[in-house]
Amino acid sequence: MSVESVLAEMRSMRDPKAVEGMARFGISPNGTLGLSVPYLRSLAKRIGSDHDLAKRLWASGIHEAKILAALVDDPKKVTESQMEKWAADFDSWDICDGCCGNLFDKTPYAYAKALEWSRREEEFVKRAGYVLMAELAVHDKKADDESFLRFFRVIELGSTDQRNFVKKAVSWALRQMGKRNLKLNSAALELADRISMKESPSARWVASDAVRELTSEAVQKRLRRSS
Repeated sequence: MSVESVLAEMRSMRDPKAVEGMARFGISPNGTLGLSVPYLRSLAKRIGSDHDLAKRLWASGIHEAKILAALVDDPKKVTESQMEKWAADFDSWDICDGCCGNLFDKTPYAYAKALEWSRREEEFVKRAGYVLMAELAVHDKKADDESFLRFFRVIELGSTDQRNFVKKAVSWALRQMGKRNLKLNSAALELADRISMKESPSARWVASDAVRELTSEAVQKRLRRSS
């Protein structure tokens, strides 16, 4: 499919009321069509993998076209410079999370970028670093524990960031790592305990959020069963 035909179909499906609803969740209405993620996933299946189309969709500047770009791009063809360029364009949590969970975590640069971006100051680039950690914890089934333990230092550093989109991603990363196995669960709870002692409201929130889930009976039962 050509980028023109894809964008024409997307524009024909625009939903102004949905755009208003998205705005209530912190998504800018500028360049937004109001298309649902299930629709975008269905469209991505029809398109298939297409690296060149993905780049053109991203360049369109349309909100949903960027989400679609991450769904149809080929992670084997994604370069580090492309990741940097797209990350610099992040202006909403859903584009950030979609790129990290559908594309970036499958590239050879995922672990390095998780560390690098978590130390950056730009809000959505920093969020992307922690979202990558969370997505890798879920999707990289073959990774060893050390691959995630090395993230703990930047999780502790990021816990004091008071920006909502950052602190939620920090908690997400810590919780997903702590749900991989009993060893990481114990390590994550120890880290949460250290974080809870910081003189920072956001750090205490991150710690509380992590402890609540990681000590829950559902999580503990699943971890014991899989150990």
